[in-house]
Amino acid sequence: FHKFLPAMEKLLDFSGPLDVDLLDQVVEALYQGLPQQRDAVQTTLTKFQEHPDSWLRVDTILEYSRSSATKFYALQILETLIKYRWKALPREQCEGIRTYITNLIVKMSMDDATLQREKLYLPKLNLILIQIVKQEWPAHWKSFIPEIVASSKQNETICENNMSILRLMSEEIFDFSSGQMTQAKIEMLKKQFNQEFAMIYELLEYVLTVSQKTSLLAATLKTLLKFLNWIALCYIFQTKMIDLLIYKFFLIPDFRNTSLKCLTEIACIQMGPQDEAHFAKLYNLFMDQLKNILHRETNIQQAFKNGSEDDKEFVQNLAIFLTGFFKAHLTSVEKDYQQATLEGHFYLAEISLVDDREIFKICLEYWHNLASELYNQQPFTTIIHTPARPLRRLLYESTFSKVREAMISRMAKPEEVLITQDENGEIIREVMKGIDEKILYKTMRQTLVYLTHLDQVDTQNLMLEKLQAQVDGTDWSCQKLNCLCWAIGSISGSMTEDDEKRFLVMVIKDLLGLCENKRGKDNKAVIASNIMYIVGQYPRFLRAHWKFLKTVVNKLFEFMHESFPGVQDMACDTFLKICQKCHRKFVEAQPGETKFFIEEILLTLPSIIQDLSPQQIITFYEAVGHMIGTSTDARLNTQELVAKLMELPNQTWAALLISVSQNNEFLRQPEAAKALTNILRTNVRVAYSLRGRYTSQLGFLFIDLLNLYKAYSSLVNQIVATGGPNATKTSVIKSMRSVKKQTLILLQTFIQRSDNAQMVQQNFIQPIFEIILTDYKVNIPDTRDPEVLSLIAVSLNTLKSMMIQEIPRIFDHVFECTLDMITKNFEDYPEHRVNFFNLLRAVNLYCFAAFFMIPERYFKLVIDSIVWAFKHTMRNIAETGLHILDELWNNISQSDVSGPFYQTYFLSLFQDLFYVLTDTFHKSGFKMQAAMIRKMILSVEQNQVKSPLNPQYPAADNSTFLKQYITNMFSSSFPNLTPNQVNELVRGLFLYKDDDAKFQALLRDFLVQIKEFSGGDDNSELFIHDREAETQLALDQRKRMEMAIPGMIGPNEITDVMNDG
Repeated sequence: FHKFLPAMEKLLDFSGPLDVDLLDQVVEALYQGLPQQRDAVQTTLTKFQEHPDSWLRVDTILEYSRSSATKFYALQILETLIKYRWKALPREQCEGIRTYITNLIVKMSMDDATLQREKLYLPKLNLILIQIVKQEWPAHWKSFIPEIVASSKQNETICENNMSILRLMSEEIFDFSSGQMTQAKIEMLKKQFNQEFAMIYELLEYVLTVSQKTSLLAATLKTLLKFLNWIALCYIFQTKMIDLLIYKFFLIPDFRNTSLKCLTEIACIQMGPQDEAHFAKLYNLFMDQLKNILHRETNIQQAFKNGSEDDKEFVQNLAIFLTGFFKAHLTSVEKDYQQATLEGHFYLAEISLVDDREIFKICLEYWHNLASELYNQQPFTTIIHTPARPLRRLLYESTFSKVREAMISRMAKPEEVLITQDENGEIIREVMKGIDEKILYKTMRQTLVYLTHLDQVDTQNLMLEKLQAQVDGTDWSCQKLNCLCWAIGSISGSMTEDDEKRFLVMVIKDLLGLCENKRGKDNKAVIASNIMYIVGQYPRFLRAHWKFLKTVVNKLFEFMHESFPGVQDMACDTFLKICQKCHRKFVEAQPGETKFFIEEILLTLPSIIQDLSPQQIITFYEAVGHMIGTSTDARLNTQELVAKLMELPNQTWAALLISVSQNNEFLRQPEAAKALTNILRTNVRVAYSLRGRYTSQLGFLFIDLLNLYKAYSSLVNQIVATGGPNATKTSVIKSMRSVKKQTLILLQTFIQRSDNAQMVQQNFIQPIFEIILTDYKVNIPDTRDPEVLSLIAVSLNTLKSMMIQEIPRIFDHVFECTLDMITKNFEDYPEHRVNFFNLLRAVNLYCFAAFFMIPERYFKLVIDSIVWAFKHTMRNIAETGLHILDELWNNISQSDVSGPFYQTYFLSLFQDLFYVLTDTFHKSGFKMQAAMIRKMILSVEQNQVKSPLNPQYPAADNSTFLKQYITNMFSSSFPNLTPNQVNELVRGLFLYKDDDAKFQALLRDFLVQIKEFSGGDDNSELFIHDREAETQLALDQRKRMEMAIPGMIGPNEITDVMNDG
């Protein structure tokens, strides 16, 4: 390699001819050489690629290289030239490159053998040609479309490759242009493509009519597929296209899937009422042909299972076609072709039973939309004598019965269920899978709710029939019972209260009987989990029937002693849900009861929880906390109830503290830290559920809690002092720090959930901050708890201006030392970063005046911190930084210090904002960056910035100065921009200062023009805030709509009169 290294350097000598063999060896070394060699090879190749004359050697490389990798490397050089430097080249060189690439492509596609041999290399050449077309067409290459059409008619192999070029061109202009070209250029290219499309369509139709070459026909259909979503309707309905697709290619197995995709693209086009007859006719023609290919009697479920990959793809494509067509044109075919419409829905209902998750999701989305549409034509009403059902509902009555059966038999697992059956038939405990599973369950649940509203009787009958088959054993299956019970739980709230009562009593009665009679621990565990799931989904029923509620809770207490995996977890989780929704029932006097049920629970609490794990006990305590937290009966002393609830943890706490007082070394034992951590976790959840009523319990712990925090902090520091920084990674230190962490979380939860901010500020803040702030400051960075920063931020957000006197002390103890930790790089201490900037934002929002109570150097650090935040590579921190800057700007503009602030920080902040706007790491923050820049320009234009921004010429106009400042900044930072481009940009920034949409569009076009945002970067993130805003608006609208539909929102998602949190 030492001999090879000097030889490699010869490649960088552009004074003589290129040694192509040497270049082949160097490129080969990059992929196959030793790891220690690759860095040097990569450096040489990068230098070669970046040399301004490297593109002049591309033709030599392509002609003489024997390595595909080297040829790809050469094409990368050429691609870079076309993207970044094309407009700087003389016209004759542009035309020379264009001619060379065109001739090379023709040469490579002259015959099938060459086309096959160059099948990896040719697509890259096609992409290079498209990059040239984007630069040249139509201004400098008006004849491009006529040339490509003419060459296609001369040779079928050339024609096949030209189809790939036209397909790429369509994708580049219509699919992938956003963020890659300016809006004006995109519109111009689209317009030109449409104007010249007649020639292209003529070629497509000619090939599809005349050619017998399978590969060419396949390529042409794929190209047509790319055109169909934007071409004019006249090319579809006033030509031979429909006949070719339906009567020729749909009938040939080799082309069936591609032609069906083409028909799907057409089917999904939505135009005005005047064109609906065309689409209805298309559908009817298609259904006539479909019945010849897929007979109505065919068992699609079985055929799919036994079919080839092409057959399975056909079923999926058919589902996409039918659902897409019905979404766009259902009402028109319902009117003119009712029988064909019902046949299409019959096929779709059959396809819904196919054992393929993706196909089912396609069908499910359509059934959800159709059921929703039909429901909204006659929404739920409380009127007893409802009008006759609309005709459209009657039309789909039999179809929907099949769909209900599919939904019930395939119901997805809800998040609450912990016990299920694996692929081997084993009953297991299962944690919830990813987001996809949750979305599937939610969509299925909502669809079933709509279907229940459309025909409640049919839904109930289907469910009760399937349950009876489980009870009598004729169709017993754990998985079938699971799906059935998940479906029963999912329609909670969709029936009237009386109907729900009758239905649920039958279901629970059958399930309890099944649990008693079924043999086998696995079977009993499955039935128990289903009972718990269903009762947890019907809180309205439980609230209305106290005896049943009490029976259910006592049954849950029984399940808490069951050792089968998952049963205890589910019992505790269900108990928590019931307590959240029915809590007041447990602290109200009930007819025929001599005691409040909460008193019975507290008396028997030790025996109830004796078999539970620590985490399950914590859930149990939180649930009981919800009961006590809402007690209003004067006969119940809530402080006594809290004391009784916490009796066992407090006894353990006291015993541990006695051990500590007798032996200081006791705290070093991991078992001690573990026991204390469990007690604190229990207190955290109880503090959450009790809200303000937790104060008495915290009063019991408070002094010992702070002393324990100090003691563990001292121990940690001692161990680290002797063992060095690596000691922080030991299990002993981690267990000790866990006690500190849970202490901080407990205090944070108490402050956040308290209903008496003044009491908290007067009695707790001073002693808490005295301990934790001092401890934080003196600790080494690796032992500083990020929860300290979170606790301070929560205190500020909760107590607001009452905290203002604490700000100087907070800054003195945590500000500078935390900054030292997080400003060395963008990776270390991620939790500290997030919490620190949340703290800073809270200070600005609620204690802004405190900025004038701290030393000036701290304020300078505040500004530096904000800049550091919005330059951060973590999106959440960068956005927090921009929020802080925006809120600080608002506060400053209304204060007496705005003049000095603008003079000191305006220009530097403006420059830093443009820095993050134009780098490639902060695209997702584009909208907020643009808004902040616009706000700063507005503040100058509206004369809010009265102090001179140019200290050298204090009398100069700020607006004129800022324009010149921006011009100079852009000219020096982006030398590839012409003076005219810079001037137009600056003019636009000030012209569109009052129009947010135009201001953002101007900046987006600017970012496309500069090199940093080119080179194949994904610029979709520039639009991320727009997409997120649209998504959020749609979610809000959907939420409001769902709230109006009984049962549409799950019972555990609703905050109702019995659920205050």
